[in-house]
Amino acid sequence: MDLPSIQEFADKKVLYLTTIGRRTGLPRQIEIWFVVYRDHFYLLAETGEAAAWVKNIRCNPEVGVRIAERQIGAMARVLSREADRELWDQVAAIANRKYGWGDGLPSLRHNGAETLRSSHSPGRELRAG
Repeated sequence: MDLPSIQEFADKKVLYLTTIGRRTGLPRQIEIWFVVYRDHFYLLAETGEAAAWVKNIRCNPEVGVRIAERQIGAMARVLSREADRELWDQVAAIANRKYGWGDGLPSLRHNGAETLRSSHSPGRELRAG
């Protein structure tokens, strides 16, 4: 079965991110805004490093993503404002066009090879496992 292009999900408003709680070890799911850029998903953390899901990813980068009927397992990485400046700016511009807001921390990416990167102020990259 062929994998759908990530671009097919670009018009969806939200996806569901599951992280593992850093204190409880239990799955934690949130509904979150995202954008698609260069065949990858990018998530935006409104509160930056203070977001619980960001803290969870820092402790355990294994995550799950659900969008439409698709479930994806991945590894996350937080983007660096300095090292990922161009990417960060592109993701923020796309989010601003899509939602009228793009000031969050970008964090998640996915391509046809099952790679995810998250875009949140310090950014996150996810690789499907």
